[in-house]
Amino acid sequence: MPLGEVVLQTLSIAEYESPQSLTLRPENTAGVVRAYIEHKLWERGLNKLYYIGPQFRRERPQKGRYRQFYQIGAEIIGPASAGSESPARDAEVLELLATFLDRVGITDWTLQLNSIGCANDRAKYNEALREALAPVVGQMDPDCQRRAVTNPLRVFDCKVPEDQPIIEKLPRISQFLDEPCRKHFEQVQEILKSVGVEFQLNDRLVRGLDYYTRTAFEFTHGALGAQNAILGGGRYDGLSESLGGPSAPGIGFAIGEDRLVMALKESAETVQRKPDVYIAPLGPGMNREAARLARELRRDGVITELGDESFRLKKSLETASKIGARFALIVGENEVKSGAFALKNLQSGEQVSAPRAELVQKIKSSC
Repeated sequence: MPLGEVVLQTLSIAEYESPQSLTLRPENTAGVVRAYIEHKLWERGLNKLYYIGPQFRRERPQKGRYRQFYQIGAEIIGPASAGSESPARDAEVLELLATFLDRVGITDWTLQLNSIGCANDRAKYNEALREALAPVVGQMDPDCQRRAVTNPLRVFDCKVPEDQPIIEKLPRISQFLDEPCRKHFEQVQEILKSVGVEFQLNDRLVRGLDYYTRTAFEFTHGALGAQNAILGGGRYDGLSESLGGPSAPGIGFAIGEDRLVMALKESAETVQRKPDVYIAPLGPGMNREAARLARELRRDGVITELGDESFRLKKSLETASKIGARFALIVGENEVKSGAFALKNLQSGEQVSAPRAELVQKIKSSC
């Protein structure tokens, strides 16, 4: 299986008294594709699969990089006839991830995008890199030298400042893309632009596993330091065949849970949304009715804070204003009997009476 030299370095291998050794999984994509082959999932057409679980790397722990960590991942895989090879799948995955990060409150992300070509492109490009590196590889950091020898494409992961002038002069993969790969990448970009997903082209972006082809991507966050990728992924159109299965183009991603939490902490101030409505129950027995209303509103996506029947109206309105609620919903005995509730706009001061069935519409139309 084409794991790649970087992963081979970081595999967690446990050796026992018997000749057998056990390797803790470094990632999930290969396992998903193995299961795809074993269970003949191509018979279902296009498969959209996800997983959540621990991974392991044998490396020096540092901020955002641990020996055991958790990933949330997903894969789209299937026969090309089911649409798995389409650039629309790439754009679908990237739009999903952009929406996810926005919804959880991480809005200052950057999508780094590249195409690392098809198999033939990669072979030609690797040869060009070897030729370009041959006269200067001896001047590089030992770790960067090793990358240059074992897999020249991985030299772009070299972070040693003194080696950057050498790396900057190396040829780029974009110069070696054949026509189908170039068109595929252009179409991915066109779809992303049409749906409003911003991205930066980064022709130095590579992935740590050799099975990747065509589209490669990372979502980064500036507050995470050197290890600034929240998530990453790409295409692996030949992986199924390399594992003995049928042709099954695929694309997937993995989110580092630890990185995601770190980014959320950095964005904590921006993720705190103010309530849409504060429910003010007035008088004995009104907590029950207020709780029922809160449940209904929350089910419809209205951010709701709940007061207490022991509060006077003045205290409830002061509390609602203090927490930044847009509306105060007054729930008293008269309102419950009539089925119409007083809804006060705390910004304009306007107060209207609204039947229960119209509360969500009135609140959402003004938010």
